[in-house]
Amino acid sequence: MKIPQHIVLFPDGNRRWAREKGLETLLGHKKGYENLLDFSEWCKNRGVKTLTAFGFSTENWNRSKEEVDYLMKLLESYLRDNLDSYNKNNTCVRVIGQKERLPASLQEAIKITEESTKNNKDLFLNLAISYGGKWDILNAVKKIIKQGIDPEQITEELFNNYLSTAGLVNPDLVIRAGGEMRMSNFVLWQSAYAELYFCPKYWPDFTEQDLDLALQEFDKRSRRFGK
Repeated sequence: MKIPQHIVLFPDGNRRWAREKGLETLLGHKKGYENLLDFSEWCKNRGVKTLTAFGFSTENWNRSKEEVDYLMKLLESYLRDNLDSYNKNNTCVRVIGQKERLPASLQEAIKITEESTKNNKDLFLNLAISYGGKWDILNAVKKIIKQGIDPEQITEELFNNYLSTAGLVNPDLVIRAGGEMRMSNFVLWQSAYAELYFCPKYWPDFTEQDLDLALQEFDKRSRRFGK
């Protein structure tokens, strides 16, 4: 079976999952982050090398203050509480996005996690926090302009080096749970030729078997890259 080397994950549907169960919507987010830790291990066990997961988008800042504050604390707990698990599973964790916008305590948790896991090699986990695909592209453009690079020297390969995912292979497979079928401003440049897989299940209900179904579908696809 062909195994994607880089999976992009939209863990979507947490709030809808909670509402349908009569729970507070914030509890859906908690369940969703718990499932993300399991998903990372499932990917590693199947030979996936890189996982980029949406944690909090640039647009999510527009949600209620209560929800934003809860998500910031939840993300901090997710990093701090799972540090031993990352190291046990030999997972290298890096956060991509506008780190400067995040609360100081979350920035500190990110720094500790990235430093502690930097030498792990079985799985590379990119957690996108305050991230947007358009922001990533514009940020790369600004860096290139600031360095005064000749426009004639700008190639796709060079541009890749200025994105937040620099040094990583481009995504092979995008998995989106929750029933929505759109890219929602996530790794837009990088996913130009990724295979898309949409699962109708809300993310908290996404199982190891659902991952296997996505991988089976990926194995059937013929990737021609426009040729």
